[in-house]
Amino acid sequence: MHCCIAIPVENDMLSSHFGHCEKFVIVHVDHGRVVDREAYTPPEHVPGLYPKWLAGFKVTDVIAGGIGERAIELFNKNRINVFAGAPVKSADELVDDFLENRLTLKANYCNHDSFHGHGRCKR
Repeated sequence: MHCCIAIPVENDMLSSHFGHCEKFVIVHVDHGRVVDREAYTPPEHVPGLYPKWLAGFKVTDVIAGGIGERAIELFNKNRINVFAGAPVKSADELVDDFLENRLTLKANYCNHDSFHGHGRCKR
């Protein structure tokens, strides 16, 4: 099964606030193996833009620290799962944790504690 995971980063670590990230690391996974990894500078942050922008990369899952409830809803409308409240780690560590079902999620620090579904990226 193929999936594509996006992670907002600041200084190569998970950005604690989604809308203020420096880059998005986008990781393509096929049958549990990372097959491609790229970092992209996002367009200027405008509410509602990032879900459509990331959908253009065929992203299926987003791993985030803090993210607003409205953003989560917009991602879900674009058929993208959101895993909010992830710990501050490198993108590679977060993807490994996600693929191995070790990703621990805590409170969403944007004061929204909702996240939806499980990734479609299982082995």
